[in-house]
Amino acid sequence: MNSAVYRRTLTSACERMRVGEVLGDHAARNPCRLASPTAFDLYTLYIVCNGQTRGMPQTKAIVSIENVVASASINQTVDLNLITKNFVTVEYHPDQFPGLVFRLRNPKTATLIFSSGKMVCTGAKSEEQARKAVEEVVRQLKKGKIPIKNEAVVEIQNIVASASLGGKVHLEEAARVLPKSMYEPEQFPGLIHRMADPKTVILLFASGKLVCTGAKKESEVYRAVNNLHVTLEEKGLMVY
Repeated sequence: MNSAVYRRTLTSACERMRVGEVLGDHAARNPCRLASPTAFDLYTLYIVCNGQTRGMPQTKAIVSIENVVASASINQTVDLNLITKNFVTVEYHPDQFPGLVFRLRNPKTATLIFSSGKMVCTGAKSEEQARKAVEEVVRQLKKGKIPIKNEAVVEIQNIVASASLGGKVHLEEAARVLPKSMYEPEQFPGLIHRMADPKTVILLFASGKLVCTGAKKESEVYRAVNNLHVTLEEKGLMVY
C-alpha cells in the first residue's frame, strides 16, 4: 500500500470515527506519520478499517513482507535462445532446467521465463513491486527486440512474511488450544498452525516470532497475524 492510498484509506476511516478512536492518542499526536506509513501503521489501519478494534493486542506486532511470488503469462511462446543472445546477463541452462532466469536490480527480483510464455517472479517485497517487476521484464524484452505482442497477466501466488508479536508464547499450551496446530519440539522448534481464514500457514516460535506463508494478498498477512495475536492474548498464552 503506497502513501497516497494509505492516506485516502485513513481519511475515510477517520470520517467514520474520531482519530483518537481509530489509531489511538499516539497517532493523533503524530499526524506526520500518516505521510510515511510504517509496517505497524498499516497493521493498525487494517485492523481498524475492518472493525477489529475490539481485539487490538496489547503490543505492536512488527510485520515484514519477505517475499512475494507471482506467476504471469504473456499468452504466447518465446524464443529463450534469442533472449540469451540479446541479454548476456540472463542465466539459461536447458540441460539442467527448462526456464531462463532474468534478474532485475530494481526492484531486486528474479523472474523465471519459460518458452511457453509463462513466468514466475520471486524476491519482490510487495504485490505492487512484483507486478512492476514483471512489467519491467516484459518492457526490457520488447526493447531488446524480443517479439512480444501481449502484456503480461500477473497473479500473486504466495506471500511470505515474518513478524514479531512483542512477547513470548507458551507453545505447548498453544498447541492444545489452537485448532489445526502441530508442535513436535523434538523435530522442529516451532508450532505449525494452519489458519482457515485467511488461508495461511504460520510457523510460531516461543520467542514470539513467526513466519506466515500462503497469503495471496498483503491484507491477508496482517489479518492472519492479528487473528493469531488476539487469540493468543485471549487464551493467556502471551508473556510480556
